[in-house]
Amino acid sequence: MYDAPVRIAALEMVAGGASLSEVARATGVHRSTLRAWREADSVLPVECFRCIFLHPARADAYSALLGYYLGDGCVSTFRSHTTLRVSCDATLLGIIADVSRVVGALHPSGGVFHVAAPGVVVVSTNWKHWPCLFPQHGPGRKHDRPIVLEDWQRDVVIAHPADFLRGLFHSDGCRTNNWATRMVGGEKRRYDYPRWQFTNHSDDVSALCCWALDLIDVPWRRSRRWVVSVSRREAVARLDELIGPKT
Repeated sequence: MYDAPVRIAALEMVAGGASLSEVARATGVHRSTLRAWREADSVLPVECFRCIFLHPARADAYSALLGYYLGDGCVSTFRSHTTLRVSCDATLLGIIADVSRVVGALHPSGGVFHVAAPGVVVVSTNWKHWPCLFPQHGPGRKHDRPIVLEDWQRDVVIAHPADFLRGLFHSDGCRTNNWATRMVGGEKRRYDYPRWQFTNHSDDVSALCCWALDLIDVPWRRSRRWVVSVSRREAVARLDELIGPKT
């Protein structure tokens, strides 16, 4: 009778603390139906309907947040709270705003909190379904365990590769100026050029970055084991266009 977006919106309101009567008035769904959904939602397996059905309007936000999570994020559980945290450079206000925006797009009824630490702002939010949306979570550091995307996650990234790369490069990447020398007419000349670099000690995460760059036809190379570089002039310009400045 009700499609998935209505159910998702209703359950998010319930999870955010709204009463069944308030949700019924806002969505038009009968209280008895909301009660049944709430009870079913409390016993959903790890692969809940949010994983199986990701609303197209939120897929680009999810793709970006997946990149941020793989770069500088974590999911942790303490007592009854499950928390997603993404660490951001405190000086990069645009990235802090971007992470907050995509988190809010995926969980609009949940609060987004900023926790300040020396040189860092941690964007965090509580939701019991973060482990469903990020099945790569687990104890320890990401580079100490396999990081493999589920098929549905790969489908989202294939549909929105630029958003995924924005999350990766804006968390664990940088845009720098490099230089090289070349002999021209017997004279050594210096050439300066920009490049993007992504650095991550997880071979799996680095491989996902390379795969996504291939999806948008941006050439890359491994300048070191854990560093993926985009250095060609046209490739840097293309990446600039797709992911924007790191600010």
